[in-house]
Amino acid sequence: MLFMSRKEYKVRPNVPKEFDEALLSYHPLLRKLLYHRGLEDMSSAEKFLNPDYDLDLHDPFLLKGMEKAVTRILSAIENNQKVLIYSDYDADGIPGGVMLADFFERIGFSNFENYIPHRHNEGYGLHLEAVETFKEKGIELIITIDCGISDSGEVARAQDLGIDVIITDHHEPGEILPKAFAIVNPKQIDCTYPEKILCGSGVAFKLVQAILQKNRFGLGEGKEKWLLDLVGMATLSDMVPLVGENRALAHYGLRVLRKSPRPGLQQIWKKLRIDQRYISEDDIGFSLSPRINAASRMGHPDDAFRLLKTNDIEEAGIASEHLNKINDERKGVVASLVKEIKKHIRERELAGPLPSVLVLGNPKWRPSLLGLAANSVLDDFPRPIFLWGRNGDSLLKGSCRSEGVTDMISLMEKAKDSFVQFGGHKMAGGFEVSHEQIHTLEESLNKVFETLPKTDGDESVFIDGEISMDEIDWDMYRHIERLAPFGVGNPKPIFLVSGAKVLEAKQFGKDKNHLEVSFERRGKPMKAISFFTNAEKYRVVPESGKFVNVVATLEKSMFRSFPELRLRIVDIV
Repeated sequence: MLFMSRKEYKVRPNVPKEFDEALLSYHPLLRKLLYHRGLEDMSSAEKFLNPDYDLDLHDPFLLKGMEKAVTRILSAIENNQKVLIYSDYDADGIPGGVMLADFFERIGFSNFENYIPHRHNEGYGLHLEAVETFKEKGIELIITIDCGISDSGEVARAQDLGIDVIITDHHEPGEILPKAFAIVNPKQIDCTYPEKILCGSGVAFKLVQAILQKNRFGLGEGKEKWLLDLVGMATLSDMVPLVGENRALAHYGLRVLRKSPRPGLQQIWKKLRIDQRYISEDDIGFSLSPRINAASRMGHPDDAFRLLKTNDIEEAGIASEHLNKINDERKGVVASLVKEIKKHIRERELAGPLPSVLVLGNPKWRPSLLGLAANSVLDDFPRPIFLWGRNGDSLLKGSCRSEGVTDMISLMEKAKDSFVQFGGHKMAGGFEVSHEQIHTLEESLNKVFETLPKTDGDESVFIDGEISMDEIDWDMYRHIERLAPFGVGNPKPIFLVSGAKVLEAKQFGKDKNHLEVSFERRGKPMKAISFFTNAEKYRVVPESGKFVNVVATLEKSMFRSFPELRLRIVDIV
């Protein structure tokens, strides 16, 4: 076993003989990878390795509320009622809003408009002041995407104004549901839909499928599949488990993305020097999604909407340039923020030991950037951290992150009297506090932290196999590639490469903030990279001539359209 801070690396055991014999037609490596993903027979393995659009996507009418939602939308189309598409401001909601707009246009319905709330001034979900204006605009039906399930008051006000609301969402419902005209959310307690973990755009796509089952409006059979570039982008961006229906949506979404005619996407790939024909899930997660999210974090989400929606090549070029610029600005602001936060923490350290839970904030800090900042601060100060700032409504809002052991929802639940509201999941969350509560928040959290169940702090990271550098080749990669796309629920296989000889280690990138290590493989150099890090971050520093053990994944780089097999470093031990 190998140890890294709280991490414990464990090599996965060999495949049981009966399973190994059942899948003899597959390579031994692939058999092991399949087995440890819970695919223990030929039928489930074949289904996983060969996503099928027709077989893997469920009947949309299995979703509770779908029949009612479709009937109301068809009525709006038939009577030319004005519809508002109200979507969230992130890389799940924005593609969903574009998708539904595209769909309406393709079936010849034009009496609609899109609305995306301002992240800083309005915040997440339906905004009451915005709802008040919709009646004046003649809106008769609101369709939400990726939001609405917790907005009972706002939905009630819309209904009072004579505006029907159809909620399509995927977030956890509360005890009391909004009294909307219809709710389509697979997480409703009494919804029997087989796939509970669709992203917001995925739920919206099921709505499109359902409408087309009732009336295709002259749209050619299968033409809706061209919308899968947006659905795939959202599925990969929103970190939903890539199994079952989500795996099919991500798989086909990537296929459409690689040939998507959207000028905005073509321009942004061009600007990033990424060949559209070879786009991978990493290109979505590390390049496209941050730029879509930067629009709302740094200014207006409509900037990202325009990039995805426009058919004009000139407007697409301007939009891609703008998103690139504000993403760079976002990086700079977050870097300054992290520097400021770490300085505060170090000053506190001089006065005495740090508390188990850290709370820091400043009214000048932008809440939309604090989750990103918290992730970076954890590298140097591994403990639960809560960061707060002030939004456009003068509310104190923030983000929290776990050090990898503490359940943040349990922590906040135990200190619920200290919050106006909070939400999230085990590793991360968001919260709102009053101006009075903020002064005692850290004290309250540390008191309840002591009552949380304690763990030994060890988290196992499983290694899929131990190999030598000379064993790595394209044939090995081709077997691994069959499991793609990778993500939550289907992580990239991790290998321990033992006794690798370091030829060179250097920093690269415009700001020299990425690490490239060259290892000797069959007498030639092989690249291994790690973004946003340096050699000193690892327990064993890679230096020329030294032999090290590398924990890494394999990947194919298509930089400048030239295929290169390389390693992505997880750890050096």
